[in-house]
Amino acid sequence: MMAMLWAQQIMLEKKTYAQVPRLLKQQVAEILTDSGMEHLITEE
Repeated sequence: MMAMLWAQQIMLEKKTYAQVPRLLKQQVAEILTDSGMEHLITEE
């Protein structure tokens, strides 16, 4: 649930992948990849 919220915020460009808590990064990356938004998975 939290991973989905983070992914949505990243897709809306309100947050960045670098801001995602360490424990959620794997799940958020999977959601972004499944959504065709893997270009948003950056640590910068």
